[in-house]
Amino acid sequence: MMSAIYAQLRADIVTAMKARNQATTTALRTADAAIKRAAMDTNQEIDDALTITVLRKAVKNLTDAREEFAKGGRADLVAANDAEIILLAKYLPQSLSPDQLAAVVSEAIQTAGATTKKETGKVMAVLKQRPDAGTIDFGAASKLIQAKLA
Repeated sequence: MMSAIYAQLRADIVTAMKARNQATTTALRTADAAIKRAAMDTNQEIDDALTITVLRKAVKNLTDAREEFAKGGRADLVAANDAEIILLAKYLPQSLSPDQLAAVVSEAIQTAGATTKKETGKVMAVLKQRPDAGTIDFGAASKLIQAKLA
């Protein structure tokens, strides 16, 4: 069974090609190739979890590159990266709000029985097992766990 998100991405590639939108076509094809490569590397089917993981990584890489371009004064590349980030972000599920994230982290800390910062890994493992793991910003969750276990 193919991921619904991946199917939409593939359909959008065709639409962008027909519209002769080179920037969109290139960005979506790059994401498509990364998803296919990840599926082959992990020897699994393309599902929503894999698609979301790959797209999140791509958005993070683009965001990091954008910051470097901004430091270097390359406004043209910053604009191109912003456009690509917006394009890929529409395929990602909405992230949890800060309040929702705090509630999820508190629940995970209780589930893991964590009491010290050394047990952060246990809490993160509990979070990654959740069915809604795709909507969790693990960077923010890690900082929240550190603060709560201090």
